[in-house]
Amino acid sequence: MNWYVTKLVFRIVSGDGNHPAQFDEQLRLINADTEKNAFEKANKIGREVQDSFSNAQKQTVKWQFVDVTEINRLHDLTDGTELHYQIHEAPDAELYIAWAHHRSALLTVNK
Repeated sequence: MNWYVTKLVFRIVSGDGNHPAQFDEQLRLINADTEKNAFEKANKIGREVQDSFSNAQKQTVKWQFVDVTEINRLHDLTDGTELHYQIHEAPDAELYIAWAHHRSALLTVNK
């Protein structure tokens, strides 16, 4: 068996959907024999965890599974193993670095 990190995408629709499109991207750890099996398992999970509920405004909120968009095999499952990466091009490097430091600082607030 192999470990895979898969990305599942869900669309979030509140009420009649008259709002900017919202999407939830989730990384899921999958144990499977092959990449094809990992894809199938991730799809099954996506379909099974779709949900709907009423929010505070009594609107129905739907989490609708869209698809599996990434599958990456983990060759080693050890401390510090890279699970996901994303390369960004930023028009202002210093602003991006400041944003990263700010996000990091927020991780320690109220802990």
